[in-house]
Amino acid sequence: MNPIPWDQPATLIDLAGVTPLIAPIRECVRHFAALKVEHQAKARILLTQPTSRVGQKTRTWLLEPHEIAELVTRLREEGV
Repeated sequence: MNPIPWDQPATLIDLAGVTPLIAPIRECVRHFAALKVEHQAKARILLTQPTSRVGQKTRTWLLEPHEIAELVTRLREEGV
């Protein structure tokens, strides 16, 4: 996945129907990191600009839980 700018607007959604969080991706990732594991499994992030995935020809608008977890790691490494 290409690096996503931390200030890009995004929406954190929960497939269980919890109210979405509309904020910069940085805040969506922080909120995701604070969720319990069972809630993380149901969470997705909807991007305002699509991003490329490794091994996939088309770009994606939706990030899966494992991709969001990678962003949590990046956030912690960068100390943003």
